[in-house]
Amino acid sequence: MLMIRIFQIAILSGLALALTGCRSEAEEPIWERVKITDLVSSDGNEQVNGQQLQTINFNVHIYEIPSDNIGTLEEIWPLVYSEPLQFNNFEAFSGNSFLVGFGQIPMWRRIADLLRSADGMQVGRVSLLLPDGRFNDISVAVLKKEKSIFYFSEKRSMNKAKFEPGQFGLRIRAEKIAGSRDACAVNVLPIYSPLRRGFLPPLSRRENQEDILFAATGFSLKMSPGDFVLVGPEKYNDSLTTLGGLFFSKPEGSLFFSEFERKMPEHKPALRLFLLVCTGIN
Repeated sequence: MLMIRIFQIAILSGLALALTGCRSEAEEPIWERVKITDLVSSDGNEQVNGQQLQTINFNVHIYEIPSDNIGTLEEIWPLVYSEPLQFNNFEAFSGNSFLVGFGQIPMWRRIADLLRSADGMQVGRVSLLLPDGRFNDISVAVLKKEKSIFYFSEKRSMNKAKFEPGQFGLRIRAEKIAGSRDACAVNVLPIYSPLRRGFLPPLSRRENQEDILFAATGFSLKMSPGDFVLVGPEKYNDSLTTLGGLFFSKPEGSLFFSEFERKMPEHKPALRLFLLVCTGIN
């Protein structure tokens, strides 16, 4: 009887563990997990040797939607503002098919609903803790072999240049505004970093003379905690030989899952959006 009792307990325990495991594997849809509060959550209160880090903090969220649904962006862009933005050269910015809009966290719910209706998904998130006046780079695209890229420069003309293996990214720099406790000056611009010493190194906070800055396509603005900027394409371009195509297009596609139609995942060409959220100023 004792052995039978032990066997029954073992069976019941195993069943309970199996049921728990099944629940943990059935993850919630991504849009149920990305809340407004998630956008502003930050590790900015970390301490070193009992002292709070003096940083300007950001979260960068990367989204992708099927290129077939690019029409949804026509509904999203009117929801954000261009007034706070200052462009280094608007003609070059627009010529490279970049678009950007400013907003605040309460506005995010409507934008998230539109992205969800377009089968969008969040594919990445990076937290940045920037010392005053410093920068960091977000990697966007990697070149594995030499390629010619077309882009508009400050001269408002199309340029063609050969780029060796390396990576393209967004450089984000932040600086506190004197006399203000809750505002900072933010500068964002595309950059290229070449392959060095046979491998792609970690993105550095230091200037490198080999980096190429696409300064004409940059923009700046003042931000406070809870403010965000959304960066995306003016149109979909599946050519990876243009600056806009490299940053916002993914012709090879991603796995998209429609939570409404419950289809099996399939590959579709995609486009990227970058959401930069200011989460805190210490």
